[in-house]
Amino acid sequence: MPVSVADTESLSEEELAGLELVRETGGIYQSEFWKKLDVSSRKGSRIVSELVEQDLVRREEAVYEGHNTYYIMPAAQDLDFSLLMAGDMLSPFVGEEELDPHSDAFSQWIMNLVYEE
Repeated sequence: MPVSVADTESLSEEELAGLELVRETGGIYQSEFWKKLDVSSRKGSRIVSELVEQDLVRREEAVYEGHNTYYIMPAAQDLDFSLLMAGDMLSPFVGEEELDPHSDAFSQWIMNLVYEE
């Protein structure tokens, strides 16, 4: 489930800024993370450790510009796909291809929505 405001209330301003940075970028190297936050590498590591401990971000070992570091990514949230479902059929608009709204697949999905209990 998505992180609620209550889950982030215990975070410091710097930790909230760090979480926002990771979410906005979709992922960032730890060495860039602390530079963007304008904090020391030590402080940046503490911020990341707290966010990892609270399951708000993930950290994976990486090599960046020839140095060992970590890549920090937003933690996967439990996603609710129910709004994309019609019975057991996933919306045909989910995917990389464009879909004609007059297609049989879309019509069938709409019919499943109509007849769903």
